[in-house]
Amino acid sequence: TEIYTLSLHDALPICNMATYKKRSRKNTSSSDPNLSSTKQVFETLDDRASRTEIFVNRYQKYLTGFVSLLLIMFVLYFGYEKFILQPKINEADQEIFTAQKYFNEAINNDEQSDSLFNLSLNGAEGKFGFLDIIENYSGTPAANLSFYYSGVSYYNLEKFDLAIKNLNSFKSNDDILSALAMSTIGDSFIQLNQLEDGLNYFEKALSNANNNSFIKPIILLKSGNIALALNKKSKAKNYFQQIKDDFPESLQASTIDINIAQAQ
Repeated sequence: TEIYTLSLHDALPICNMATYKKRSRKNTSSSDPNLSSTKQVFETLDDRASRTEIFVNRYQKYLTGFVSLLLIMFVLYFGYEKFILQPKINEADQEIFTAQKYFNEAINNDEQSDSLFNLSLNGAEGKFGFLDIIENYSGTPAANLSFYYSGVSYYNLEKFDLAIKNLNSFKSNDDILSALAMSTIGDSFIQLNQLEDGLNYFEKALSNANNNSFIKPIILLKSGNIALALNKKSKAKNYFQQIKDDFPESLQASTIDINIAQAQ
């Protein structure tokens, strides 16, 4: 029988191997914090998805009805815009031509202006006037513009209440047209001897007139004269001074020193 002896040198590799295996088992069993966090994220997403699914299942009928309603509204709006409103706008633009022709003739013909203004309002020879366009094409740009034309026509026909009513119905993003409309309303109130209301509308007109070198001096002079008539001398002087300072080349500036002296 052979007897094997183990020297210290031969035992070292075995010890080292045991130590290596022990360390390997320890490293394998340790948990990774990143893996744990990822797992929690997926569990949260799964939970939210489940709750969303429960919500959809519970309210599916209402959600379907809401989406269907939106689609119906879109189709109706698109259909109205394309097949009803746009043809109406095109037709109104054609119809207003004759009324505008009578209006322009009235402005340039003092002798027949009254009859021409009436034709522009009421139409003739089977053609619509401004009042017909307002009634038959409500909501179109031509109907809105007809409020302006009819208001100016009524003013020239000395029907001041109707001028005020129609011009107040006119809406525009154009500052100059808005200023002219407000100024004509102011003129109408002055003709009705309602000076405070007249001055109020002149001031509204000034806020829209910007620095238009033709329109603003005219409205400033009107405002100053009415303020002076109401014994508001300080306000009147301010309006007159604006003409002198800001529009020295205007026709109104030629005699403005007289107006300023009156407001002292």
